[in-house]
Amino acid sequence: MAKKLFVGGLSWGTTDEGLNGAFARFGEIAEAKVIMDRDTGRSRGFGFVTFANDESAATAISEMNGAELDGRAIKVNEAEDKGYRPGGGGGKGHGGSRGHKGGGARSGSHGSPDRG
Repeated sequence: MAKKLFVGGLSWGTTDEGLNGAFARFGEIAEAKVIMDRDTGRSRGFGFVTFANDESAATAISEMNGAELDGRAIKVNEAEDKGYRPGGGGGKGHGGSRGHKGGGARSGSHGSPDRG
C-alpha cells in the first residue's frame, strides 16, 4: 500500500525532481511534489513524497529526518490525513462564524455591552 510522507524545511530552490532524486534510493516513488504558493509561484517550503510501499517509506523517514537537502535540514514524517485540520480554518464553522461574530460586534446591532 502507498504511504505518503510530509517533507518540511525545504529550500526555496528544491524542485519536484530534486525531491524525487533525494528519496529515490529508498524505493519506488509514486509521486514527489513540492507545494507551491498559487499567488507568488514560490515554494511554500514543504512537499510530499509518496512511496509505493510502507517499508520504503519507513526507511526514508529514519534516514532522511534531520538530513540535509539543498543546504537545509529537513523534517520527514508520515503525512497526516487532511480531513480535519485543527486551526486550519477548513473545519466546520470556522470561517463563517468568525466573520459573523466580527460583523456583529462592529455594527453594535446586538446591544450587548460584552461583545468579546
